[in-house]
Amino acid sequence: MRQITVISMITLDGVIQGPGGPEEDKSNGFEWGGWAAGYDDELSDKILMEELKPASYLLGRRTFEIWEAYWPKHGEYWPAINEGIKYVFSNSRTSSDWQNTFFINSVEEIKQLKKTEGLPIHVWGSGELIQLLLENDLVDELRLKIFPITLGKGKKLFQNGAISAAFNLKESFTNTKGLVILNLERAGKVKTGIAGA
Repeated sequence: MRQITVISMITLDGVIQGPGGPEEDKSNGFEWGGWAAGYDDELSDKILMEELKPASYLLGRRTFEIWEAYWPKHGEYWPAINEGIKYVFSNSRTSSDWQNTFFINSVEEIKQLKKTEGLPIHVWGSGELIQLLLENDLVDELRLKIFPITLGKGKKLFQNGAISAAFNLKESFTNTKGLVILNLERAGKVKTGIAGA
């Protein structure tokens, strides 16, 4: 069974929209594009290099189209994204000239994909797809990069809520700029009790 890992940059108030640059996602009048700039250091760069190692990719259509326009021409920085298999969740696209790209359009196809042999499956960006994965309990690991800012508005990681689910901490890091990196793995049901008892 293949593991699905969500890799997400997120603000303290849960926003995931447009971290990479001003033009990345301006939908709904979002004006804070590029908010993740300036928070990297040697530690976070090292962690990023680990995340850029070969994997398969499950992407929503909007994220895919941003990447499709950029990464084929800039593969020297991230060779694995061009070489890796990209599964795109879309009801409107069925083909692409970007190598190793396949289109799917149902939760059942994602479940079948998890049952196949192969590299782990990474989900980057793709906010609506992440909502679908969380609603269907298909996320095995969350890798959250929590930035020490609030934006007040924008698309959020848990925009429409999520099922109740427990996660265990695998790793945590804090860099010199206040960026907190958490790797959390799915750990069954939420347990309740009396706090502090």
